[in-house]
Amino acid sequence: MEPIHTVGSPVLWGGFVAFVIAMLALDLGVFHRKAHVVGFKEALGWSTVWISLAFVFNGFMWWKFGSGPAVEFLTGYLIEKSLSIDNVFVFVVIFSALRIPQLYQHRVLFWGILSALVLRAIMIFAGVAMLERFHWLIYVFGLFLIVTGVKLFIQRNKEDHPEEGWMMRTARRVIPSTTNFDGHHFFTVENGRKLATPLLMALVLVEASDILFALDSIPAIFAVTRDPFIVFTSNIFAILGLRSLFFLLAGAVEKFSYLKVGLSGVLIFVGTKMAIIDIVKIHPMVSLVVIATMLGASIVASLIKARNLPAHPPADPLAKPSES
Repeated sequence: MEPIHTVGSPVLWGGFVAFVIAMLALDLGVFHRKAHVVGFKEALGWSTVWISLAFVFNGFMWWKFGSGPAVEFLTGYLIEKSLSIDNVFVFVVIFSALRIPQLYQHRVLFWGILSALVLRAIMIFAGVAMLERFHWLIYVFGLFLIVTGVKLFIQRNKEDHPEEGWMMRTARRVIPSTTNFDGHHFFTVENGRKLATPLLMALVLVEASDILFALDSIPAIFAVTRDPFIVFTSNIFAILGLRSLFFLLAGAVEKFSYLKVGLSGVLIFVGTKMAIIDIVKIHPMVSLVVIATMLGASIVASLIKARNLPAHPPADPLAKPSES
């Protein structure tokens, strides 16, 4: 087996991991040390910070390694960022179904995303190693993405109910739990028994949904590059901005009615690119333009549709129902 080609030196790997740890410590230890409801302005600010940092890093990649790795990073980041928007839809449903107060949603997402960073790293290195050893897996990944894209398009209007899925049923059988909250704690004690609160159940669902989304997003980025440093950094930048993206878009998910159409197109495109890689090699810049066009068109079409709908007060998907 040939050695895995990567632009990432030990110094770059160590520096990037140290940067991620420092930003997470700053996030939880300074800006979110005390639980509070994340408002629109705060979410917009943090989203701007994370996107800006990703573009700064992209500029560094261009300066250090040239246009090729920089375009691969930007394309991978765009794929991961767009697919992470689909996570927002699921997170809204999870928090709404389990009645998670807005005050504690950031805490759930923080620990969920922290675990996701570790899981993504493991999946990325395993995927790169398998592709280097078994080239035919590229066709399996490609077919999987095509099927996933078609399925996403067919089921684009289907409502998600992760709280009723097998993962939640299994978790409730394995982990003794209660429907009562105990502040920001994941566990509480009732009648002498240590029980999981709804916050832990929400965390379990967030983790499960991220694993499922990673099964799509990681093979998708392998259509762009197999460099583990580029795959990892583009994934991590997208994940780090996921919390602020959630609070930015949670109240407006209904406006993106055509987003899943765009995402299905992206998955089918990258899956096809992987399937024909030994016949036709599509330049990374072409991939970037195609993916950006698909996503841009779906977002613009969604906003046009939302603007033309009759005006009515938007429903808050996270609000509790009124009691009579």
